Amino acid sequence: MKKLSKNPTFSRWVFFPLVFLLLISSCSVKKIVYFNDLPADTTRILKQAAAFTEPVIQSDDILSITIQTLDPGTSSLVNQSEVVQAIGASSATSTGNQIITGFLVDKDGYIHMTLLGRIKVAGLTTYQARERIIVLAEQYYKDPSVQVRFANFKITVLGEVNRPATYSIPNEKVTLFDALGLAGDLTIHGKRENVLLIREQNTAKELVRLNLNNSEILKSPYFYLRQNDILYVEPNRGKAAANNAARTQTFAIVGTILSFLVVAITRL
Repeated sequence: MKKLSKNPTFSRWVFFPLVFLLLISSCSVKKIVYFNDLPADTTRILKQAAAFTEPVIQSDDILSITIQTLDPGTSSLVNQSEVVQAIGASSATSTGNQIITGFLVDKDGYIHMTLLGRIKVAGLTTYQARERIIVLAEQYYKDPSVQVRFANFKITVLGEVNRPATYSIPNEKVTLFDALGLAGDLTIHGKRENVLLIREQNTAKELVRLNLNNSEILKSPYFYLRQNDILYVEPNRGKAAANNAARTQTFAIVGTILSFLVVAITRL
């Protein structure tokens, strides 16, 4: 009986497609660790961290203002605020429209408070607005205590995160990682070295690229977020490969069929 000889053409038909598929899968592997420039076995102390700048009040902001006096009955009158529906706002635990109670800053930068009248607050920090309201309240009350904070300090996180949404945050001191934490962190397909920050600067838009893999982000002037900031996390090539999984599967099936055909032909 004649012994069948090995066919080098068949080996090439099988070997090269397998190598090609392995190369495609390896290209989709990305580093997903934050601050991967830091050695794992050392401790590093940042002597110069990012500086925090207090946000200023803008038109369409909603302020939570409380005035406390010795007579709760009289102070309740001036504390009557508006009810504003924030479209698309979310908290850390809920998503959807939220009802926010507060004083809306109009297009001219004023709020209106019962008894105190119209007060210009645009361009001020919450501390400066508090001082201005105290001066006005002292005309009617003795030693009033005033608290002012943002009721709709909102940050939007989009793209490759687990919970993309607009988040209302009661705290003015919000970091980049606070926002990502609220959004459930990046997905496995998030592009950590190229996160886009979109920030309003008066009438202009500022676009900044941030690298979460580099520990120098902790020193960045963009580490602390501002009112209405938008973060967009781009998908990496792995996500594109995942979206083409069906196509890849089809190619694999076709390749398998062709391999069987080649084997069958070589044995005829």
